[in-house]
Amino acid sequence: MEASSSCPASASEIVFFDLETTVPNKAGQRFWVLEFGAIIVCPRKLVELDSYSTLVRPKDLSVVALKSSRCDGITREAVANAPAFGEVADKIFTILNGRIWAGHNIRRFDCVRIKEAFEEIGRPAPMPVGMIDSLGVLTEKFGRRAGNMKMATLATYFGLGQQKHRSLEDVRMNLEVLKHCATVLFLESSLPSVMSGKWHNPSTMVTRSRSNGKLLCREENSRKSPPTTTLGYQRAVPYTRGSLGKV
Repeated sequence: MEASSSCPASASEIVFFDLETTVPNKAGQRFWVLEFGAIIVCPRKLVELDSYSTLVRPKDLSVVALKSSRCDGITREAVANAPAFGEVADKIFTILNGRIWAGHNIRRFDCVRIKEAFEEIGRPAPMPVGMIDSLGVLTEKFGRRAGNMKMATLATYFGLGQQKHRSLEDVRMNLEVLKHCATVLFLESSLPSVMSGKWHNPSTMVTRSRSNGKLLCREENSRKSPPTTTLGYQRAVPYTRGSLGKV
């Protein structure tokens, strides 16, 4: 997976990635990776350069539900013939290592699961050159205006449809959520009085009329009111512009 000619080679590529895993229901059980999906994005143009996804077969198939509780969820039958993590580890390492990592709640969840999966096969885990965890970034910069800050809630807030809980679809949704949030924040910083509804006097407007050839000013009550609306790996990078049990 190499950078496209549309993205300068000097620009650090961002890899948005997501894992789907089993959900432990007993003490002492571990998470098993069931799917890995990622998109590589040019940070200067926010275009998808490359993508990759794969289902992953856990060592013990019994940990995977026969029928998923989600409409697009991953079942035991779906992963029965998928490659084991060790068979796709080289590909995943190449995708992740040395790039900026991005995703929703990856610092607390996905990064930990990746490290565990590589430890399981006795190999060193990939390392990022920076990280954008959209859960932390959006909670700080965007606030909780969109609700609980889960990806499904953010997607609904921006009218992006229903979260699929499949890795590749979710990372693409993650990128779109960030674009929408960044647009709102840009507008608010550029037009703070308009976006916050702080108009000088929304109930009145000044009009001009002619009387004996002279312009006269008068105030009228207006029936229209203006609208009001009341980003173990510690190196973080700011969100920059730029195709590879979770919130």
